[in-house]
Amino acid sequence: MERSAQGFAGTGVPGAGPRVPAQPRATDRDRAATAPFADGPTPGPGSGAGPGGSGGGVGPGPGGEAGAVRGEHTHGEPPLGRPRPLVQRSSVRGQILDALRTALVAGELTPGQVYSAPALGERFGVSATPVREAMQQLALEGAVEVVPNRGFRVIVRGTRELAELAEVRALIEVPVMLRLARTVPAERWAQLRPLAEATVRAAASGCRATYAESDRAFHRAVLGLSGNEQLVSVADDLHRRSQWPLVGGPVSRGRADLVADAAEHLTLLEALGAGDVDVVQALVREHFAGSR
Repeated sequence: MERSAQGFAGTGVPGAGPRVPAQPRATDRDRAATAPFADGPTPGPGSGAGPGGSGGGVGPGPGGEAGAVRGEHTHGEPPLGRPRPLVQRSSVRGQILDALRTALVAGELTPGQVYSAPALGERFGVSATPVREAMQQLALEGAVEVVPNRGFRVIVRGTRELAELAEVRALIEVPVMLRLARTVPAERWAQLRPLAEATVRAAASGCRATYAESDRAFHRAVLGLSGNEQLVSVADDLHRRSQWPLVGGPVSRGRADLVADAAEHLTLLEALGAGDVDVVQALVREHFAGSR
């Protein structure tokens, strides 16, 4: 968890590059189009250091005054300053969100416990703002709930909720996989074998968070062959919810359970490639039942 958060602090925004001197523009339209990016007022035809218009500055002549008006502002808009680091902030928020999701799956965030954004921010080496934004996203996903003036409480889940999630997933995924087994050629299924093998390696590592990510990646790829992005999104959300630990402390599923679960991916892929719908149906239902 701590390792995943390294590098969040101290992410800087590159400084602006060297300014490019404003070039002479032939028309008023050109002046208006490029005005916000100029370093200063745009000299007019009669501008200069003095009344005669000679020199390199903007003089008080009519041309300089008109150039300043047309070149400095466009329709009253202020000149653009240094770009705000919106992309960078979004990146930090995304990293924090990934780290929090990993902590949830790994059982490092205890069900029923309240965590404050400032405390988590200190742990990650960032301000409270990206942590709060990430926690609000987790609240939308149903992983945590907002506790006013305190922080966010990790949702307490029981075996009944897990069984309900498995039932809904089966209702969605089983019919889709049966249809795909009848329509998708064997070579397409063969292309997914590296993802199935990745789940086996992840399970062997014993890291529940690593396995959870590879498990979802495999299921997304299988369902993705349906071409229905909405279905993939809904199924992935249900899958993610089913991976959160139950109340009661340590994660119940150990390395042996993960390895057995991953092995079913390879068997399922072979059945899908062979178009054996009976085996596919039995494997998928057993797979969901075993994940409860």
